[in-house]
Amino acid sequence: MLSAESQRPNALTAFKVSRRWFEQGRRIEMQELAAELDVSRATLFRWVGSRDVLLAEIIWSLVKPALRGVLETTSGHGPARVAAIMGGFAAEIDAVEGLHRFMEREPERALRLITTRRGTVQQRAVAHVENILRQEISPESFVLPSHELAYLLIRILESFAYTPLITGEPADPRRVEQATAALLRA
Repeated sequence: MLSAESQRPNALTAFKVSRRWFEQGRRIEMQELAAELDVSRATLFRWVGSRDVLLAEIIWSLVKPALRGVLETTSGHGPARVAAIMGGFAAEIDAVEGLHRFMEREPERALRLITTRRGTVQQRAVAHVENILRQEISPESFVLPSHELAYLLIRILESFAYTPLITGEPADPRRVEQATAALLRA
């Protein structure tokens, strides 16, 4: 339970506690989270939505800073920079230990939340990559419309970044950069 000195729990508190659990490799159970916060399950669901919605938010909160960091540290311009960003993004995702534990513990849920259009993680990643494409490459150079190209680049990243989950082979972020460069002819 929360300490007596802490303020009343709210949606942000629920998110912070659940993210801490996620990073520790602990399974997020809504009943346990509600008990930890000393609120009803109904209140918890009103605050954060379903377990899947909460998990997607946690995952995005770990993935977005990784992308932001790669954007800040990747030099160059044009297709070569986009390829380097995608490879760096894959490497950063591969370094998120809590995500590895989640994928090992709940592989089907992880794939559904991370790699499908139904999940908000992929939608957000595609939107960010589309913005990167528009900043780095002239639209006349796109081999596909920008949204479709961004979606394809995210699918390439997913294919290589989540290889351990899909095929059991180790992830290889370099292949994400190579495939992106080939697609963009960088």
